[in-house]
Amino acid sequence: MDMMFSDADLVFRDEVKTFFAENLPPAVANIVRRTPSYVAKDDVVAWQKTLYKKGWIAPGWPVEYGGTGWTPMQKFIYGEEYQSAYAPRLSSFGITMVGPVIYTFGTDTQKARYLEKILSGDEYWCQGYSEPGSGSDLASLQTRAVLDGDEYVVNGQKIWTSQAHRADMIFCLVRTNPDVKKQEGISFLLIDMKTPGLSVKPIITMDGGHYLNEVFFDDVRVPVENRIAEENKGWTYAKFLLGHERTGIAGVSKSKQVVAKVKQIAGTERSEGGKLLDDADYRNRLSRIEVDLMALEITNLRMMAAMGAGKTPGPESSTLKIRGTQIEQELNELLVEALGYYALPYDASQVRPDVNEAPVGPDYSVGVMSERLLRRAASIYGGSNEIQKNIIAKAILGL
Repeated sequence: MDMMFSDADLVFRDEVKTFFAENLPPAVANIVRRTPSYVAKDDVVAWQKTLYKKGWIAPGWPVEYGGTGWTPMQKFIYGEEYQSAYAPRLSSFGITMVGPVIYTFGTDTQKARYLEKILSGDEYWCQGYSEPGSGSDLASLQTRAVLDGDEYVVNGQKIWTSQAHRADMIFCLVRTNPDVKKQEGISFLLIDMKTPGLSVKPIITMDGGHYLNEVFFDDVRVPVENRIAEENKGWTYAKFLLGHERTGIAGVSKSKQVVAKVKQIAGTERSEGGKLLDDADYRNRLSRIEVDLMALEITNLRMMAAMGAGKTPGPESSTLKIRGTQIEQELNELLVEALGYYALPYDASQVRPDVNEAPVGPDYSVGVMSERLLRRAASIYGGSNEIQKNIIAKAILGL
C-alpha cells in the first residue's frame, strides 16, 4: 500500500474538512469533546442522517449496498478527519456489524427490509451475544430458540448489551440444537425489541452512566424469516461479524486525538516547578505510546488495504483489538495522571450534558475520569484480549 497522500487524496481531505465544518453542529461537537460516550441519541441520529444524505454513511460497504467506493487511503483520511472534527460516534452495531452480515449472508428480502434503515438511522441496533455464563467463551451460550411452526420461541438472557435501552432491533446468537458440538448448534436471529416477552434492565457502570443493559427473553416469538441463512450455522456468521468489530475497535484516530489532548494538558499543568511535559519520565511514557500507536496505524492501514482488495478480516484483526485497546487504556491513564486532583470530582455533565453546574477544575478535565472508568472494559468487550491471544496462537502461529 502506498503510504503517501496523492494530490487527489489532499483534495479529498479538504472536501471532508469543509463538509464537517459546514454541517456538524458546534454544540454537538462540544458534547463529544467533553463526554464522547454519552451523546444523546437524537444528536447521533441527526448526524447520521446528514451523512446518509451526503452518501458518506458506510465507507466500508460495497457500492451496490450504499458504500462510497473510496480507496483505503480515502477511508483512512475520512476516519482521521471524523475524529479531528469531534463528530459523534455512530452506533457500530448496525453499520459495522450486522449490516455486513445481512448483505453477505442475508436473503434479498432481509436486505430490502433492513439495510436502508440501518444506513438512514431509522432503526437502531444492539448486539445480543454475551450471557451471564458466556462471555469470552461465547460458544457456551444457553439462550434457547425452539422452532414452533414458522416461528422460534426464544427464552434466556443476554448481558452487557450496549445501547439496548435505545435500540429498535437486536441481532442475537441463540442455541437451536443443544445436542451437538457447542459451536455447531447456534443460530443468528434478528429480533424486534418491541416483541412481547422481551424486556431490558439497565446496568449502571462505575462511571455513573447508563450504557449497558441486561436483556431478558420470556417466550419471545421470532419469525423464521428473521434467521440469517442456515439454522445452526450462526457461529460462522458470528466469526465474520467479530472480524469487522475487531478491525474497527483499534481506534487509531481516536487515540491520536487523545495523544494531542495529553500533550495539551501536560503542557499546561505544573509539576515540581515546571510543566508536566518537562518531566522526563512522563514524556518518555508518552513517547513510547506514540511509537506504538504509529505501528498500530500502519498495521491497520495494511489490513484496510487487504479489505480493499476483497479480503475479509481474518484472525489478524485480533492484533488490532489487543494493541488498540491497550493503547487506549494507557492514554486514558496518562490523562488522569496529568490532571491530578482535578480528575477526581464527579461531574454530572458526563452523563447529563444539559446540567448547569460549573465544573470543578479546568474545562479540559470534564469527562476524563468518566471515559477512563468506562473504557477499562475495552480489553474485555469484543472478545477479551486473552482470548485474542489464543486466536493468534492457534490460527496464525499454529501453536
